[in-house]
Amino acid sequence: MCSKILLCALVAVAAAAPDHYGPPQTGFYGLYGTQSGPVIPILKDEREGPDASGVYSFEFETGNGIKREEQGAPQGPSGAVAMQGGWSFTFPDGSPAEVSFVADDAGYRVESDLLPTPHPLPAHALAQIEKARREDAAAAALSGRYSVPRTSYGYP
Repeated sequence: MCSKILLCALVAVAAAAPDHYGPPQTGFYGLYGTQSGPVIPILKDEREGPDASGVYSFEFETGNGIKREEQGAPQGPSGAVAMQGGWSFTFPDGSPAEVSFVADDAGYRVESDLLPTPHPLPAHALAQIEKARREDAAAAALSGRYSVPRTSYGYP
């Protein structure tokens, strides 16, 4: 009985074995995929660093118009790397796409004409915001006139 199970398992393993052996095929669709379309040449590939202080930069460009560049360097007491750069490419319809960014202690900021923008606020909303600003300023001015009761009774 045990030998029949072992024989079945051996036949199953043999049936599942690949037809060929060799290095994995790589392509556009990843490991074991096939490549569809032409090979796009790399026209430019320049890289520097990171050096001992953490400064780096790179820039590359492909034959189909994709460009990418970035520079970075440590800044501030924590040594966090601040960087800036961008990329550009052409959409299939021929329209250009450009994106630039800055990432530093103030956060990540990206700029592009492709990003959605909110509609402008209507006049009545702007008037309400201005009224609230004036009321906040008046309340702040009044709060300086009155002293808050002390709860420390002479102790700092």
